[in-house]
Amino acid sequence: MGFKFALLLSALLTCTLSGRPSLSKFPGQSKFKNLYGPLDANIRVGDAGEPLIVTEYLKENKIQEAQAAAEVDPTLFAGIKSYSGYFNIDEAADANLFFWFFPSRSNYAEDPVLLWLQGGPGSTSMFGLFQINGPIVLVEDNELEIRNQSWFESNSILYIDQPAGTGFSFTNGEIVTNQTQIGAELYIALQQFFQLFPELQSNDFFITGESYAGKFIPAISYTILKNNPYAELKINLKGLAIGNGWSSPIHQLRYSDYFLQLGLIDSNVRDEMLDLEEKAIVAINKGNFTEANIFMDAVIGGGISKFTTATDYSNIYNYLIEEYDSKPDVWLENFLQREDVRRAIHVGNTPFSNGNDVFDSLRDDNPQSVAPWVEELLENYRVLLFSGQLDLIVPYPSTVDYIKSLNFSGAVDYKKASRSTWFVGNRIAGYSKSAGNLTEILVRNAGHMVPADQPEWGLDMINRFVKNQPFTN
Repeated sequence: MGFKFALLLSALLTCTLSGRPSLSKFPGQSKFKNLYGPLDANIRVGDAGEPLIVTEYLKENKIQEAQAAAEVDPTLFAGIKSYSGYFNIDEAADANLFFWFFPSRSNYAEDPVLLWLQGGPGSTSMFGLFQINGPIVLVEDNELEIRNQSWFESNSILYIDQPAGTGFSFTNGEIVTNQTQIGAELYIALQQFFQLFPELQSNDFFITGESYAGKFIPAISYTILKNNPYAELKINLKGLAIGNGWSSPIHQLRYSDYFLQLGLIDSNVRDEMLDLEEKAIVAINKGNFTEANIFMDAVIGGGISKFTTATDYSNIYNYLIEEYDSKPDVWLENFLQREDVRRAIHVGNTPFSNGNDVFDSLRDDNPQSVAPWVEELLENYRVLLFSGQLDLIVPYPSTVDYIKSLNFSGAVDYKKASRSTWFVGNRIAGYSKSAGNLTEILVRNAGHMVPADQPEWGLDMINRFVKNQPFTN
């Protein structure tokens, strides 16, 4: 019944989740900056074959055949074993999510399974695979190397382009507009993933990601929480790890004082930014979200803003680096367009979406907080919220403000908790604070993409979290 149940689930989720605030009632971003530069690879290339829809095998319970079809020729990918293809999540709309799975290189039978979700919204998880924590990294145009401190050293990792319309994932229907729909799409895909790899159903499962995944991760986690009791195939979710997550805009829009303290703006600009922030929050509270987006854009949105005008910064991911290096993005665009690569990963000639349609479709979602879901998730799962010290777009102080607003059983203890120094070897990697199921981490000398900026510390962090080891020495 598991797979059939999943196919019916999307029609039921609105009722299932109706006990929480509706995520479809909060219009939002107009031009508020996409937290990643979109890849422009929307070109058809050569003859790369047809996309592999693994679902067709799963419908007939042909598990071994499905695994054999999805296995990727490792020749192009530094000899590393992996599987890829599509999970159909809506047959009528021909909506399909692309996945790429890397079994752990240590102890596949027992190691945890991690799902990595990119932000954006509309950014491909191929960013995570090739630029952040995957087993392979592009070091030059079309030149691959094995990443020394990949998260797959002791974890199996699943990358999914989501929602449909992102990266290699596609749909002939409408693109999602809210987190309830995103949770439904991912839940159906995960049900199929654990059917494809039944030997992993009892392994510990963690959902990870960064940036706008600060909404995606609570959405799918909450969907699992509410549907697991009724599902034949139960997902063994143990925890969530969110890096520099955009989760509760009403608590995370306070940039002005922090930028002043960093010396990036003066008090005059601070006052102007503070006025815009307050107007945005008032507009959100009044339900005037179109107006709120105008104020949000004016603070630190895409294009011209108070921040860019005052600082001349083009890089909002690390305040020590004023210009964003786009070369790795170009390398990734070129690599994903190669006919042999597309054939190997079973996407065929499927156009690669730059995510703009998804970004636009989720404009109503941007100012909505997922804090109510996170509060309930904290009563059921372990949650890690980690922040790069040098990030500007989702800075550490704003995440702390958001955490302090959460109403959960460990809230009082969190506010009283002492901060601990986290060492990796003899070096200070950062600082941690824990209460109840919550662990909050500041990662030193890292920006928005923590595992990319500090790979050794990022690996130590995720391994401690999944093993439930303390960050104190």
